[in-house]
Amino acid sequence: MDTRKNLYFYYKKDEDLIKKLEPLFEFIKQKGFEIVENSEDANIIISVGGDGEFLQAVRHSYFRQDCLYLGIKQQDEAGLYCDFDIDHYDSMVESMEDNSLEVRRFPIIDVTINGESTFHCLNEAAVRSAIIKTIVIDVFIDDNHFERFRGDGLIVATPTGSTGYNKSIAGGAVIDPKLPCFQVSEIASLNNNRYRTLGSSFVLNEDRKLRLEIIQDGNDYPIIGLDNEAYSIRNIHSLTIQLSDKRIKTVKLKNNSFWDRVQRTFL
Repeated sequence: MDTRKNLYFYYKKDEDLIKKLEPLFEFIKQKGFEIVENSEDANIIISVGGDGEFLQAVRHSYFRQDCLYLGIKQQDEAGLYCDFDIDHYDSMVESMEDNSLEVRRFPIIDVTINGESTFHCLNEAAVRSAIIKTIVIDVFIDDNHFERFRGDGLIVATPTGSTGYNKSIAGGAVIDPKLPCFQVSEIASLNNNRYRTLGSSFVLNEDRKLRLEIIQDGNDYPIIGLDNEAYSIRNIHSLTIQLSDKRIKTVKLKNNSFWDRVQRTFL
């Protein structure tokens, strides 16, 4: 960590938050670190504001592979991606100085819409009906038809994203981020004598390809959620989702594993 001295901070320009950050900025400069104005010039990108801001920091810096990401949260914010607390910033800087941080690599998924535009997701991709009507989706695994889904929508989550929308809305499993995989979970599926789906989440290995074909039955404008951003894209016909060969490098304190944070957050 001693060669990584250029820091970029991503945060909401809130007056109260800026006042809280001023002592941190001063402390960092005293320790020999430089705060840069452009994320492209940084080798450590620091988000302030919990998991939501962390996801935004990664997305707005284009999922860089040549830097480290670090998260700081406030006391009342969720922070599964964030090891540090804004009220104890000195411990963060000291950890950066004495190399007591460990690098971990989180998998991301690639989402290609209509065979054209590809987006990265660190947490999840979700497709949901935008009107008061069920959405119908043909699900293919490695180009083999698996099922026809009818319900409110589907969530495709990374291992780290498994603790978010996937768990809270769809009751999906929490997946260890050391497993290179992604999970598919149903949102309010219809299961009766006419319509039948698996009825539970399922996990796909890193070499699998998932394709979701939207049945054009009048519900042709679904909401696509990519991490914590929603897109309304017209005439969506298909989404192809695979585990990316890219990894987001984040830092964590020693003895503070993913499961330590899951325990603190949920138990």
